[in-house]
Amino acid sequence: MDFNLSDEQKMLIETLRTMGEREKFKELAKEIDATGEFPTQLLGTYAEMGLLGMVLSPEYGGGGQPAINAILAIEELAKFSPMIASSVFESNVGPVRAIDLFGTEEQKKAIIPGVCKGEQSVSVCMTEPEAGSDLTALTTRLVEDGDDYILNGRKIFISGAGHASHYFVYARFGDKKGYKGIGGVLAEKGMPGFSFGRQEEFLGLRGMPSCDLIFEDVRIPRKNVVIPEGGFPDMMLTFDIERCGNAAMCLGVAGGALEAAKTYAQERHAFGRPICEFQGVQFPIVDMAMKLEAARLLVYRAVMGAGRGFPSIYDAAVAKCFANEMVIEVTNTAMQVFGGYGYSKEFPVERMLRDARAWCVAGGTVQMLRITMASLLFARRFDQRK
Repeated sequence: MDFNLSDEQKMLIETLRTMGEREKFKELAKEIDATGEFPTQLLGTYAEMGLLGMVLSPEYGGGGQPAINAILAIEELAKFSPMIASSVFESNVGPVRAIDLFGTEEQKKAIIPGVCKGEQSVSVCMTEPEAGSDLTALTTRLVEDGDDYILNGRKIFISGAGHASHYFVYARFGDKKGYKGIGGVLAEKGMPGFSFGRQEEFLGLRGMPSCDLIFEDVRIPRKNVVIPEGGFPDMMLTFDIERCGNAAMCLGVAGGALEAAKTYAQERHAFGRPICEFQGVQFPIVDMAMKLEAARLLVYRAVMGAGRGFPSIYDAAVAKCFANEMVIEVTNTAMQVFGGYGYSKEFPVERMLRDARAWCVAGGTVQMLRITMASLLFARRFDQRK
C-alpha cells in the first residue's frame, strides 16, 4: 500500500495553502462566523481553479480526477473553515455525484456543467421530523398524476437550503412501505408549492444555509426522477461518498486546531520560557497529532479503496465515526493549550470546537454508524424496531 502523495497532489495542497494565506482565509473564516453569511464570493475563484466538480465526468465539464483529490482539497480548505471548504465539498462528494453516476443524460447536461461553473448547486434532502436515523420511515411522498408526480412532505435540517438551485429529494413512491418504495427526484428552487422555513441558527457552522423544505402539491416531471423506487441501496452508496467528505472536513478542522496550538505553544511564555518546552503541553499536542494521523489513514483508506467510485460501507463508517470523535477531542485539547485565550473569540479554537461538534450528527450519527458496523462485523442485521 502506497501512502505517498503524487507530485500533482502535493502541488494541489501547496496551492490551496498559499491561496489561503494570500487571500487571508483566516480572517475570512472569522468574518463568516460573525456574520453568518455564506462565502459565495469564492465560487468564481474555485471554478477557475477547477475545484468545483473536480471528480465529476469530464464530458459534462467535470475534472475526472480521483476522489482522493477532492478529499485532499476539502481537508486543506477546512483547516481555515468548513464554510470555506463547503462549495468544494458539495460539488464533489455531495448529491451531484448521484446525478453523475445514476442520472439521465438530460439531467447530467442540465446540472453538472452549472455546478462546475459555480452557477448551480445541489442539496441532498433526507431528514424528516420523524425520519432521521430511521430513514426508511420517511413519509415525503410522490403520487403519480399523468406524466408527472405530485410531491408532498417536509424535510428538516437541509444543508444549503435556500441557497442551492436544485434539491435531491428522498421520497416514497406511492404507498409501498420500507426501503423498497424509496427513490430520489430532483426539485428545483422556485417550483410552485415548494417553499422554505426559517433559517436555522446553530452552535457552529455559522454561514451554512439550513432550513426546512416544505412541499405542498409540487408537480415533479417524470424526467426529474434520478433513482426510481427500489433504488434505495444505490442512494446509500452515494451517501457513503458524502460520509468520506464529512470525515475530510473533520481532518481539516482538527489540522487547523493542531497548527494553531503548535504556533501558540511556541509564542506563549510562562515561567520565563515558551510553554512548548513543558511536557504538560507537549504530550497533549502529540496526542492531538497521533489521533489526527490515525483518522487521516482511515479516511484515505476508505476513499482510495473505493471501487466504481464507492467506498465500502464498513470503511466509510469506520472513517467517519473515528474522525467525528477525533475532531471533538483535538479541538477541545487545543482550547486547553490556549488556556483562557482559547475561550475568547479573538482566537480561532473556540470556533473550531463549535464547528467540530456538528459532524458526528450530520450524515449519520456515530451511534447509527456503530450499529451499521456491528451488523457488518456479526454478518447479521439488527432490527432496531424490535
